[in-house]
Amino acid sequence: MYINITTSEIGNNKGSSGALVHYLEKENAHIQNLHLQERWFNGKDASIKPHQVRIGIDNNVAKLGKDDRKFFLINISPSQKELTYLIDTYGKHIAKEKLKEFAVKVMDEYAVNFKRPGINTNQDLMWFGKLENHRYYGYQDKEVKSGIKKRGDQKEGVQMHVQVIVSRKDVTNLIKLSPQNTSRGKNKSHSVKLGQFDRLAFKESGERLFDEHFGFQRNLKESIQYANTMKNGTPVQQAQLHSLHKLQEKHVPTQGMDQIDELLTAIQREDFKEMADFFTSIGSVSFGLFSAFSELEYNPEDESTLTDEEKKRKRRNKYKDRRL
Repeated sequence: MYINITTSEIGNNKGSSGALVHYLEKENAHIQNLHLQERWFNGKDASIKPHQVRIGIDNNVAKLGKDDRKFFLINISPSQKELTYLIDTYGKHIAKEKLKEFAVKVMDEYAVNFKRPGINTNQDLMWFGKLENHRYYGYQDKEVKSGIKKRGDQKEGVQMHVQVIVSRKDVTNLIKLSPQNTSRGKNKSHSVKLGQFDRLAFKESGERLFDEHFGFQRNLKESIQYANTMKNGTPVQQAQLHSLHKLQEKHVPTQGMDQIDELLTAIQREDFKEMADFFTSIGSVSFGLFSAFSELEYNPEDESTLTDEEKKRKRRNKYKDRRL
């Protein structure tokens, strides 16, 4: 699941939203039958016209200056695997509607993430979503750079995704809401006033919502938490997460997911100081399939299960033993 917040696909969100609305109508421009065109939607209406989107966003800018950002673009893009799952489960037409429903729930999470009084659901926001069926190659894609594809060529595979334009101001046009404000503030009350936004938490909530709402069984390695820990975690956390992934791979996907999630959370909290602590914890949890765990049991003589720091400590201890 890829969820990203940007200024605009056309690079400017300090003026009118008209150019962006027009850009996001690009697929409809090639569909003559109005009944087959994708309509704009939000949590209240599923058939909003383009000019209504522009007027709604452009008129919701009270007390914003000339150089202030007026709106943001949220890209909600399920992976090929997630989209295939939706289509196999519901069929292509209903899958589109389900993806729109999901987008509404994502905007609920967007609202809650600000931690501002009165901003609790998507109904408290001024926003409009647009489902797109295709993606197109851009000049930054390696296929275009290598000459295999041309800029503007349609990408292969299932490419359904939702683009959301959300106003900088809430639906009452009174409260400023910026996802770019990640400041924790000078103190708790100051942070509440600013309305700090946790981008990582927002992206993780979208992934969690998809899994819960559609009953999707996500492989640990496909999660944002896995990617973030493997990129920014300590060597101990990375080694533990790698072992946890191997454990999950040896299980029927529908079994042991709650325990996997619990262990993942514990790894992120750094509850296990060493690999031995991690394996001891696994041994105390029932996954329903003990054979998988038995193959991964911690062996202090097995260098492949040790972190670099543990290997160094082991070598130091061996050196001390030889001196004795």
